[in-house]
Amino acid sequence: MERVADQRGSRKGQKLSQPVIIVGAPRSGTNILRDVLTSVSGFETWPCDEINLVWKHHNRSIPHDELDPTHARPEVTEYLRGVFNKLSRKTQPTHVVEKTCATSLRVGFAAAVFPEAKFVFIRRDGLDAAASTIQRWDAPFDARYIARKLRYAPKSDLPFYATQFLAKRRASRQAERAGRTSGARRVDSWWGPKPHDYVELQHQHSLDELAIVQWQRCVEASVQDLATLPQGQVHEVVYESFAQDPATTMRGILDFLESERSVPDDVLASVSPHSIGKGRTSFDTSTTQRLTDLASKTLSLLGYA
Repeated sequence: MERVADQRGSRKGQKLSQPVIIVGAPRSGTNILRDVLTSVSGFETWPCDEINLVWKHHNRSIPHDELDPTHARPEVTEYLRGVFNKLSRKTQPTHVVEKTCATSLRVGFAAAVFPEAKFVFIRRDGLDAAASTIQRWDAPFDARYIARKLRYAPKSDLPFYATQFLAKRRASRQAERAGRTSGARRVDSWWGPKPHDYVELQHQHSLDELAIVQWQRCVEASVQDLATLPQGQVHEVVYESFAQDPATTMRGILDFLESERSVPDDVLASVSPHSIGKGRTSFDTSTTQRLTDLASKTLSLLGYA
């Protein structure tokens, strides 16, 4: 018998919103998918890019993002459900949508906390995603972006993360002063979802290789964990199909979420296929072959090689 979670809030008789968790590796279309989905009436999310510090509360001592169901202890589950429920009570949406790329490494954990959740998995060509990741890894510091994320971080965790953040900034400045360039360079700090062995990966691979390995780890972990969930809880989206025909893709997602509402036409018109294949063409032939060899198993599994 499947577990059925109690969706009632602290106010008697109030039914809480359906959790919708978008799963995907970095630079795989997760942002645009969330933005399009939350343009639909009744679909809400947090006014910041990701809430990874929220997901890691009570597990912050674990230096990576690979949480599993054993980490969904009672205090963890109570806290996370409380955060979702707070947004649900505040805006009273039909669906609460959450997108944090690191969740691609901990789908089993997320499902243990939210057994009633619906998961939308979006995947993209790993070489395109890797090329975009390289650019993001080297992006300049954005204070406003960080401030929006910290606004929703647990207050008791802020000193802990402030120390980590300052150390990361020092490493980044040292790399900048050294005049290193992207591509074949080694990185001094990590960006995005952290596999359990991310420190070793930094020592073993150049930036372009790290980008494809990170994509590979996120996708493989997601596919493995999503396969253990009931079929009715998981919907897969191919980024390339979404970008080329957003109307059909979004109708499929909304049907999966049992919503008869629709995406505004102007929002659908904002989705563009111009990034399809763009990453692949940014690499020279030898780099393309090297990265393809590194992630060949996963690229082949998903039909990209």
